[in-house]
Amino acid sequence: MNDPYLPPSVPEVAPPAVLSSEERNWAMAGHLSALSGWLTGFGYIAGPLIVWLIKKDTMPFVAREAKEALNFNISWTIWLILLAIVAFILTFFVIGVLLWPVVALIPVGMSVLSIVGGVRANEGNGYRYPLTLRFIQ
Repeated sequence: MNDPYLPPSVPEVAPPAVLSSEERNWAMAGHLSALSGWLTGFGYIAGPLIVWLIKKDTMPFVAREAKEALNFNISWTIWLILLAIVAFILTFFVIGVLLWPVVALIPVGMSVLSIVGGVRANEGNGYRYPLTLRFIQ
């Protein structure tokens, strides 16, 4: 079905695929499962990893979002460890004392960004976390 108002050289664009409620819920779970780290200590990585492993072959949107959440949590854990090491070293020079509140707030920031990612995924939109290295492609 060609649109008579478009020139013949312009191909018709297919409408974007509509995500099912199940896909959006699984994608949201990929982001929000990281919050289980507050209870288990390792769930912030295990949660998104489990969602990704379960749904990577059947739901591309879920796989992409869970992989993004997994990369985010791995990256920010590395940033947290590096900052803690720097803060510890600089504590001997007094300036490191200023970094410890930042070290303490990083897990809170990770939780807030995970919630934002979960909300965006539930809306059917992808979310890219800031300062995230893409370890898993």
